Amino acid sequence: MAEPERTGRLVEERVVPVVEETAVVTKEQLVTDRVRLHKRVHAERQRLDIPVRTESLEIARIPVGRFVEAAPAVRQVGDTTIHPVVEEVLVVEKRLRLVEEVHVTRRQTTRQVRDEVTLRREEVTVEHLTDPHATERNGPG
Repeated sequence: MAEPERTGRLVEERVVPVVEETAVVTKEQLVTDRVRLHKRVHAERQRLDIPVRTESLEIARIPVGRFVEAAPAVRQVGDTTIHPVVEEVLVVEKRLRLVEEVHVTRRQTTRQVRDEVTLRREEVTVEHLTDPHATERNGPG
């Protein structure tokens, strides 16, 4: 309908259609790149200086030859352990005679031992493999 303006002119009405746009978003998994791992093991020889302790025993038999009332106990003198050895001797009476002592001395020595050992170390490199069909599926640009 036309309505008169205040000046008296007719204004023409127009119907303008209202358009609404909507967007639909979807996701798609697409392989765009591939990688290949290369692993190398490197071995290198290294010299080691290691202290190694060895132990040896010295055995000395010491003749004593005296009579004792009872068997002496095993005793320690410094690094030496003394083990008494007795025997029964038939006399008018029975007595113990200390025949000998066995002295066992403990000796320790330390020496340097040189040896080579193999130590391994791993190294990984990454190689990118581009998918040749990626641009065809995605489209240009």
